[in-house]
Amino acid sequence: MQLKIRLIIMNFLEFAAWGAYLTCMGNYLGSAEMGHAIPWFYAIQGFVSIFMPTLLGIVGDKWVQPQRLLGICHLIAGATMVGLFYMGWQADVAGVVPDQAAFMALYTLSVAFYMPTLALSNTTAFTILKDNGMDTVKDFPPIRVFGTVGFIATMWFVNCAFLNDGSFGFTLEANPGKFQYTYYQFLVSGIVSLVLFLYCLTLPQCKIVKKESESLVETLGLNAFKLFKTKKMALFFIFSMLLGMSLQVTNGFATPFLTHFKSDPMLADTFAANNATMLVSLSQIAEALCILLIPFFLRRYGIKVVMLIAMFAWVLRFGFFGIGSPAMPGVLLFVLSCIVYGVAFDFFNVSGAMFVDQECDPNIKASAQGLFMLMTNGLGATIGTLAAGKVIHNFCHWENGYLVGDWRSAWLIFAGFALVVAILFAVCFRYKHERKIEN
Repeated sequence: MQLKIRLIIMNFLEFAAWGAYLTCMGNYLGSAEMGHAIPWFYAIQGFVSIFMPTLLGIVGDKWVQPQRLLGICHLIAGATMVGLFYMGWQADVAGVVPDQAAFMALYTLSVAFYMPTLALSNTTAFTILKDNGMDTVKDFPPIRVFGTVGFIATMWFVNCAFLNDGSFGFTLEANPGKFQYTYYQFLVSGIVSLVLFLYCLTLPQCKIVKKESESLVETLGLNAFKLFKTKKMALFFIFSMLLGMSLQVTNGFATPFLTHFKSDPMLADTFAANNATMLVSLSQIAEALCILLIPFFLRRYGIKVVMLIAMFAWVLRFGFFGIGSPAMPGVLLFVLSCIVYGVAFDFFNVSGAMFVDQECDPNIKASAQGLFMLMTNGLGATIGTLAAGKVIHNFCHWENGYLVGDWRSAWLIFAGFALVVAILFAVCFRYKHERKIEN
């Protein structure tokens, strides 16, 4: 039990560092006159996910124990996050906007070392559990759920915490000094990462297992690309990339969208307009709960139906944002959008990873999972975020720190895209599910 608690703390801190800024960074970028670059800030996460996890994974496999490498990565990611805070603070004191090129360069360095920790934290947990005779399938999910709890905890913290005239406090009311609108969100992330760096020094050792020599292709995980020779898997990965284009859209633009209602005097005092980060956190709560539904749906309906459910959930995710409003009863549609996100994300990401594991040969399972992540969080998320930015900035523009304009058209375009992908997947992807009957 003590060991599980230690891994729970590790997962809590791992995702708390991400939750501090991922969904509210757009609000600060808009106020710092970098709103036009929001798509690029989120696309960078996808770009570095194409190669950094693989490169550091090789280091963790061959030279540095994963828990130590996890700590080193958080040291660099945390230090650079504190650097972003300092850069924003210094610009604020001088009464100027931060230098965008320098700000983006420092941010790129931070996420380049943070994104590999998503896999390294899993590797560390799996290794420690196995070394202590535990079942990863049974014991890891309850541990991983606390990662989502950590993500939500820092979302709520930056949503409510404020600093005005040197005074620190919490409020659910409108406050221009709230962390969700300022560079203080990066300070929160940096502190959490630095705490995790120190915590990793106390974790049990994960000894490196010497492996038989591999070719360069095998070392880099490129042998998984032979899966494209199979029509079923090729279609699955292609549609995974198309659906992956939806992943970062609401992470990047949900809070600027909700916050822009503050520019309307009739809606400026609504809860949704002033607590966008907290409202969006309902998505992560739904995500944690929906994980429990996946085994039942996979056994009963199979991967095709489960993926279709995820695709249609994305249609609702975007559609509800398009037709909702922060005043009652329209705000209920925003709440529903956050609830269906749990289905949209989990039924796609988690179920897709399980399908890949079931369909691939044991000797390329790890590489195949890397390919799945490349297609979704790498290529898909990068292309989707940049394309979404083009669409939104075609309909909306920054005005007095708010991204205002025809948001409804933008959200309905995203919903239409998800609907087209769902229909094409239903027609093109052939998969016969053999329902498993449990005694």
